[in-house]
Amino acid sequence: MSRNITRRDALAVFGGLAAFGIAACSDTGSDGSPSDHGQFKIGVLQLTEHKALDAANAGFVQALDAAGLKYTIDQQNAQNDQSACQTIASKLVNDGNDLILAIATPACQAVAGATADIPIVGTAITDYAASGLVADNDAPGGNVTGTSDLTPVEEQFDLLRKLLPNAKRVAVLYCTAESNSSVQAGMAHDAASARNLDAEDYTVSSSNEIQQVVESMIGKVDVIYAPTDNTIAAGMQTVAMVATENKLPIICGESGMVGNGGLATYGIDYGKLGRKAGEMAVRILNGEAKPAEMPIEHLDVSECTLTTNEEAAKTLGIDLSVLDA
Repeated sequence: MSRNITRRDALAVFGGLAAFGIAACSDTGSDGSPSDHGQFKIGVLQLTEHKALDAANAGFVQALDAAGLKYTIDQQNAQNDQSACQTIASKLVNDGNDLILAIATPACQAVAGATADIPIVGTAITDYAASGLVADNDAPGGNVTGTSDLTPVEEQFDLLRKLLPNAKRVAVLYCTAESNSSVQAGMAHDAASARNLDAEDYTVSSSNEIQQVVESMIGKVDVIYAPTDNTIAAGMQTVAMVATENKLPIICGESGMVGNGGLATYGIDYGKLGRKAGEMAVRILNGEAKPAEMPIEHLDVSECTLTTNEEAAKTLGIDLSVLDA
């Protein structure tokens, strides 16, 4: 069981994903020029299935509905397969979509490589410029814009310090196939150093390596830090199975990872992040803005949520009440 503590009075709860190929319509029309029988055609490429990306997808759809757009949506999932990303990206471009939503960095890189004309809105991407998706995060300059899930690493390491005051050695666990995970790993090393912690990278190139890599940490580190890495998030149950059995706590990049066995996080709400991306898409479709001129948007740190896993804390012998002090 997990508990959520927010800084705001209410936390938005997002529904399920839109069904594949189903038209989602409203009673009112849009101000743009839909290309398909009075409806906009929107394609979605999601890298893989896990709670954070699913929530971002659902938030995006909610924003379209709230704006009263008439649209059809083609939901595609690459199941964390890079070659599938390329194939699906080409399909979405060839289908003549008016806009494509790309969820996670590899998905957006695939779509951006397939078209320089169709507007692309990304979400669940840490650093667009560092990933080669835009010229500059404040002035994208092309057909790509979107929302960033840059995680509050400093606050997460403060959380680590509060829950584990005696920790000295931190394993930074991520997948080398994701460029934005390397960005977060660098931030984690800086945050660890500032708190007199020794950080060491433990990396995987695919989900098949997760168990072996986590097993290699046992006896060498005091805590695992897992940023918002899609491969690790999708394999979080495996990470937790090995780590928790060996009394190794996990501080995570987002709440879905905590729900799958991590100890705690202070992270963003991916439903809100996807909704913000959807609002950007609405402005593009309605002809009110162009991706080239739309800075990458973020959630404010005040919108972050503290999530803890009481069951994991009990197994690890960690007192969560220190967070209430």
